[in-house]
Amino acid sequence: MKNLRYRHEEVVWLEVPGEVSLAYHITGCPLRCKGCHSADTWKVGSGKLLTPEHFSKQLQQYKNLITCVLFMGGEWLPEQLLTYLQLAQEADLKTCLYTGFEKEQVPAELLPLLDYLKTGPWIPERGGLDNPTTNQRFISQRSGVLLNHLFHPTLRKE
Repeated sequence: MKNLRYRHEEVVWLEVPGEVSLAYHITGCPLRCKGCHSADTWKVGSGKLLTPEHFSKQLQQYKNLITCVLFMGGEWLPEQLLTYLQLAQEADLKTCLYTGFEKEQVPAELLPLLDYLKTGPWIPERGGLDNPTTNQRFISQRSGVLLNHLFHPTLRKE
């Protein structure tokens, strides 16, 4: 059985609007999007092993400081990612997955455990979520509402 490994673990404020997130940059991404800002996470087997014990310890350490756990990748190992999404929910935290896949390609078993989902490969000419021409989508999984407007002032709803 393959294990999730991560390159970086950090608290972030911008990736999930309105949330303070503990983010994991999962290694082994099979997509390798041209211009990816996380190319250092591509190598399979690189980074630190993510264990349920370490993850639970981090959730306890950041208790009452974070509101969400964000996984940047990992959907290519859905059985393993499922464990961490469940642990986050048990800790009363919201969950988010950033993926280069389209929503239809995300393993179905992950979707009910996500509060937020960012989909779409990085296309340099289209930009990221802060660009109105992006192909990427940031979705509230609970309501199904597209939330891209939270990333770019010209997209904000009045």
